[in-house]
Amino acid sequence: MPALVGAVQVISIGTGGVFNIGDVFQIQPLSSAKTYSGAGSFNTGDGLNVYNHQSATNTFDPDVVDQANAFNV
Repeated sequence: MPALVGAVQVISIGTGGVFNIGDVFQIQPLSSAKTYSGAGSFNTGDGLNVYNHQSATNTFDPDVVDQANAFNV
């Protein structure tokens, strides 16, 4: 459905962001990230106690490419 849009000021758009004004059928921002985290890394809350006496994160990745964004267009 068409709409009237007034003045728009774009300060910045990130590398995985999309800026759209008007009608659109489908928007697919393409981005990917790989996150390595050790034990207790993403815990949140009040009064949280995490005891990791010996912890190691395995970052060995022999296949180099995990899942490409090339064919998601």
